[in-house]
Amino acid sequence: MATKNNGGSVSHEHVETSNLNFIVLTLFVLLFGGLVEVVPLFFQKSTTTPLPGVKPYTALQLAGRDIYTREGCYNCHSQMIRPFRAETLRYGHYSVAGEFVYDHPFQWGSKRTGPDLHRVGGKYSDQWQITHLNNPRDLVPESIMPAYPWLMTAQVDAASMPAHMTALRRVGVPYTDAEIAASSAEVKGKTEMDAMVAYLQVLGTQATFK
Repeated sequence: MATKNNGGSVSHEHVETSNLNFIVLTLFVLLFGGLVEVVPLFFQKSTTTPLPGVKPYTALQLAGRDIYTREGCYNCHSQMIRPFRAETLRYGHYSVAGEFVYDHPFQWGSKRTGPDLHRVGGKYSDQWQITHLNNPRDLVPESIMPAYPWLMTAQVDAASMPAHMTALRRVGVPYTDAEIAASSAEVKGKTEMDAMVAYLQVLGTQATFK
């Protein structure tokens, strides 16, 4: 049973019986707890330093990543391998933050309607990826993945690449002036299928683990 508070401060009963006070205090606790958990990560070397071999995406790979996000591929595929034996036996070395320093935002998650894609790079040929994206059932008859035939003809938006890479440089991705200047030419005339395959084929292939 709550006791009365005669000292002028907010009593336990007042918090429990006031929706507004309860919501405000709950949000404060969540915010404080989140800051305590998240802020230290910005200062830990393991979360801010790329692993050996990890490089920023090329312009074509970056365009493919944008298409991957636009088409909602993350709704069915995670890019996070957990540090458990069953996970690493199936997918390879578990995911670590140093592999995703240049990902804004990263594609970690827990949804696996389809397999994890963290280390799919190089697992299949370019043609396999093209056929699979164009119509998954040509390769996997039982697949429930939708087809993406428009990627075969849709062109990458070359004009948007310099601004996109400039924005990423502002948040820490070390693109050079030369790379940004050349980005439009790099993707000009490329289809969205070309870009998507370039992105998929680099996933999980760069980091060197000791």
